[in-house]
Amino acid sequence: MKHVVAAATLFLTTSAAAGTLHVRDADTIVVDGTPVRLNGVDAPELDTRSGQDAKRWMVNYLRGKSISCELNGERTYDRWVGVCFADGEDVGAAVIAAGHALDCSRYSGGRYKNLETRSARSRLKRAKYCR
Repeated sequence: MKHVVAAATLFLTTSAAAGTLHVRDADTIVVDGTPVRLNGVDAPELDTRSGQDAKRWMVNYLRGKSISCELNGERTYDRWVGVCFADGEDVGAAVIAAGHALDCSRYSGGRYKNLETRSARSRLKRAKYCR
């Protein structure tokens, strides 16, 4: 795993094609063995149909792409918190724009709010800690 420390930010890079990427759910991916919680993304839990659909979408979206993450130094449970990019595109923005997750403004500062779909807002339950 490639680690570069700069201004208290840890950068991870890998190629999903290299087999070093695992999707836990739509807001947590494992890059080169490091679990990363996507900062500001509120995705449904895996015990729901929406959660399963969101994970399936994420697996398909990331397949074959080069993944890089900028970690902010914070941790939640066993995961580092950060923003990840698939071939340069913000993964959190993509999953929200695709209607599989919502913005968690408590952590995102509202940066993804305008990407939420009407369907997702009516179908997905926003986590209490994101309100």
